[in-house]
This record gives sequence, C-alpha cells and structure tokens, in this order.
Amino acid sequence: MLYPEQYLKEAAAIIEKIDRSQIEKMIEVLLKVRSQKGRLFFIGVGGSAGNCSHAVNDFRKIAGFEAYTPVDNISELTARTNDEGWHTVFSQWLKGSNLNTKDCLFVFSVGGGDRERNISVNIVDALDYAKGCKAKIVGVVGHDGGYTAKLADACLTIPVVNPDTITPQTEAFQGVIWHLIVSDPRVMQTGNKWESTLAHNK
Repeated sequence: MLYPEQYLKEAAAIIEKIDRSQIEKMIEVLLKVRSQKGRLFFIGVGGSAGNCSHAVNDFRKIAGFEAYTPVDNISELTARTNDEGWHTVFSQWLKGSNLNTKDCLFVFSVGGGDRERNISVNIVDALDYAKGCKAKIVGVVGHDGGYTAKLADACLTIPVVNPDTITPQTEAFQGVIWHLIVSDPRVMQTGNKWESTLAHNK
C-alpha cells in the first residue's frame, strides 16, 4: 500500500473512533463562555502553536468570541523565555491578561503536557494557573491526553491508529475539530464568504 493511501485510511479510522460526546461537551462549555462574555485563550507549541493562530481568527471572525493566543506575540514570548524561562511563557501571559472564572483556556497539544517527563511544561504551568483561577479548560490532544486530559472540563483525545503518525494526525485533527465547532449552527455567527458567494450565484 502506498503511503498516501495508508495515511488517509488511518485518518478515516480516526474519524470513526472519535468521541463525539467530548466534542459536544466542548461546544457546551464554549457556548456558556460566550454567553457570559468570557474570553477564549489558545495555547500550544510547535505545529499546535500555528493552529492556535488560525483558530483565534476563526473563533473571533466566525463565532464571535473575544479570542487570543500568546504565540502571536513573538516579542513577549521570547522576552519571557529569556528572562523567566520557557515554562513561564503561557502562565505569566495569562496572569497579565487577568484570566478569570468567565474565561476559557483552549489547549492544542500532541502530548497534553507532562511535568514528570519534562514535556510541554509551559502548558502544564498554564493549566495549573487556569485551574487556580477557576477558568474553564478544553483541549484537543493526542496519545493519552497528558495533563490536559486530567484537568480539562472537556477534552478530545485523538485516537491513536498508528503510533508512527500520532503527531501529524493529532495536529491535522485539531484543525478538523475547531472547524467543526465554529461551523456548528449553534456556534457560528458569521457565515463564510466563499459559501455565501456560491449561494448568491445560484
């Protein structure tokens, strides 16, 4: 079997195994946050950081959330890394943003964070800070979900179909899931331009 065929078959298998109930719980949490005029903060590292920037755009423009991510501010990110350490970059940013009980922390991560194994400790510190502030926590993670899955109010763990493709499949499905959420009629507030253009031309 050629690799593209294998990869796409694995993606199809992941879709079949995804826990729909966790997606629904995430949507319920997010709708409550928006109704309370709470803010949405996305955190992630590596490819997940790139997903954070894209998700902020979609949740702001399509779903009407006040949404942010610290990874969009490279000056602050590198200053905190240099002066205080990499593990502080998210927790201290959330502290400076006055994270509170109406807000929600949204985590994109392959491992979900693990202090003992020194994996994404910046995410672990942010989760602890959010929990201390009694903010809501949701996430889309891979493998066993790590610390995110333990602390979150709702967390979707992308099923492992092939141990060799956990990272690319998890990061790809982060995009699938957040696009699902913002296009849910309960969440969407502004239609996408391309679809509206097609409808206009019918």
